[in-house]
Amino acid sequence: METTVQDTTTLAIDGGAPVREDTLAYGGQTIEEDDIEAVADVLRSDYLTTGPAVDAFEKAFADFVGTDEAVAVANGTAALHTAMRTLGIGPGDEVIVPTLTFAATANSVVFEDGTPVFADVEPDTLLLDPESVAERITENTQVIVGVDYAGQPCRYDALRELADAHDLTLLDDACHATGGSYKGEPVGSLGDLNTFSFHPVKNMTTGEGGMITTDDSELAREMREFRNHGITSTHHERAEQGSWVYEIPDVGYNYRLTDMQCALGMSQLEKLPNWVERRREIAARYDTAFADVDAVEPILMREDSTCAYHLYVIQLDLNMLSVGREKVFDALQAEGIGVNVHYIPVHYHPFYRENFDTEEGLCPVAEAAYERILTLPVFPRMTEADVEDVVRAVRKVVSTYRR
Repeated sequence: METTVQDTTTLAIDGGAPVREDTLAYGGQTIEEDDIEAVADVLRSDYLTTGPAVDAFEKAFADFVGTDEAVAVANGTAALHTAMRTLGIGPGDEVIVPTLTFAATANSVVFEDGTPVFADVEPDTLLLDPESVAERITENTQVIVGVDYAGQPCRYDALRELADAHDLTLLDDACHATGGSYKGEPVGSLGDLNTFSFHPVKNMTTGEGGMITTDDSELAREMREFRNHGITSTHHERAEQGSWVYEIPDVGYNYRLTDMQCALGMSQLEKLPNWVERRREIAARYDTAFADVDAVEPILMREDSTCAYHLYVIQLDLNMLSVGREKVFDALQAEGIGVNVHYIPVHYHPFYRENFDTEEGLCPVAEAAYERILTLPVFPRMTEADVEDVVRAVRKVVSTYRR
């Protein structure tokens, strides 16, 4: 009887056997029975939205990050938009943002007719470069937005110094970094305002959802009104007061987060520290596995921070490879590894090219990094076998394409 020998050296994209048959996504949620029960309890209650679970989640999250206030909203983009509206951004106002981020960071400025000003990133961490920020501050600058790329906090000491020197607001777009810290201080307490996302691929989820944290109670009040059409009270509050009267001093949006989602958030928040630790374990395994692969460079993690590892990003040394990033991406996908790219520089997108006259060369470090970066899978449900599959696939593809 003839035995079939599986070809484990030829790339799957060239007809060889893939490392795995099913595709391992780059991220994904963890939902457990207690999460389901928490949501079911709300479904059995009187309030599905604007009820007590919202207040409870906000208080728990504020306590977790060490701020006085937390305001729950519909998603991470709503969190950014709510922050921009509450800060009074409008026509003629400039907001400095890194170009290596999801477009929502800049879009939220445009929502309020402000002007996003794109700054470059550091070549090793891919975080917002304070020197690039300093070069872009003008008399019209109102806000500096740090983005905690991949889950690592920006250099907030340097950004705070710039913000204070020019009387600017410092906003931390912490959507990647829930559960991280900078110099012992939790992410969520580092900016004047801090925004979070609870999308399923993030470190904890409410399905969709977001949060803004701050120590400014007046801003928090304004944000709660803005998320609720501009109304000065919630239905729950009016019911407790036995009143039907409400006022709208300024128009707002419907950016409310439901009690069902907040109950899920409360349940997830309790498990977040363990999930972040699991992400860090997977990242450490990758670091070790790729230490001797000279064409693979994980982004630098500083010792003064705790990275929450929403993403695990590598930069390819294309001088050592016979192909570009796109070919490596395709080959890894064929091996069953759902790699991704985070992100296309925002100033490359047609909207910004056409409306803000952005062009290639604006942020050279980010542009060069974009040609080299790949995101590898990292999320708590990954098994050791999953991690090993990623390692095997990366080593297989890179060794095949090595010059």
